[in-house]
Amino acid sequence: MIGLTAHPAGTLVERALELLQLGPATAGELAVKVLGLPNAPVAVAERLAAALLGADPRVRQQSDGRWALVAAAQGSPLLEECAFAVVDVETTGMNATGDDRITEIAVVVVHGTRRDVVLDVLVNPGRPIPPRICELTGITDAMVAGAPSFAEIADQVMAALAGRVFVAHNARFDWGFVGAEVKRNRDLALDGPRLCTVRLARRLVPGEPSYALGALAVRFGLEFTARHRAAGDALVTGMLLERLLSHARERGARTLADIEVLHRTPVGEIAA
Repeated sequence: MIGLTAHPAGTLVERALELLQLGPATAGELAVKVLGLPNAPVAVAERLAAALLGADPRVRQQSDGRWALVAAAQGSPLLEECAFAVVDVETTGMNATGDDRITEIAVVVVHGTRRDVVLDVLVNPGRPIPPRICELTGITDAMVAGAPSFAEIADQVMAALAGRVFVAHNARFDWGFVGAEVKRNRDLALDGPRLCTVRLARRLVPGEPSYALGALAVRFGLEFTARHRAAGDALVTGMLLERLLSHARERGARTLADIEVLHRTPVGEIAA
């Protein structure tokens, strides 16, 4: 099973892993796109690739000489085998790597026909929550005053995500905040497959006037228990994911790799 992990950060290795997320790559491609060496001789490129990735357990060299993520080299899991960690965070603002912090986080695991809330907790951001955010989410300074800091729940968060596919509605936002907090509090980098239900919806349900979570909830008849609260939004995103996976299966998707290809295909290139 492939899934999310957290590991010590390394800039060149991270760049190599990002490239390999798109598929296997030759040593020459790694030299150009990761190391910035467009004129490296083949033998030099191969030695550099081996030095960079040879000891990394997440990567292997295939029989054709290309480097690939272990899961991609060994075959992608079937969708029914995948556990999806559907994440939603509420925050003090939009700047994950600046002064803004998480005020609430929820993780809902979708696996087969099961949908379970495995984490739902308020977080003390260590700074005031702006009034406009309080109005939007209903989360106030008083509510988080006695809540744990992210440092206190970081291990719980990583345990909830470990070995699962990270999913969120506008995943860049949630991944950015969770990744920044894990880096800040544990000096670890998140790594692994992630899916955005906005991107999937644009590809699988084209022509909608809006791809906001509320609009898609109306489109699919999904009911919120609490809008703009982490657990409520994560539950609806989990239900939306189930609908989108069903649409993907109708188009022939069977494995996580099939979904990842669909996920990164430009909208105009998706066949009806």
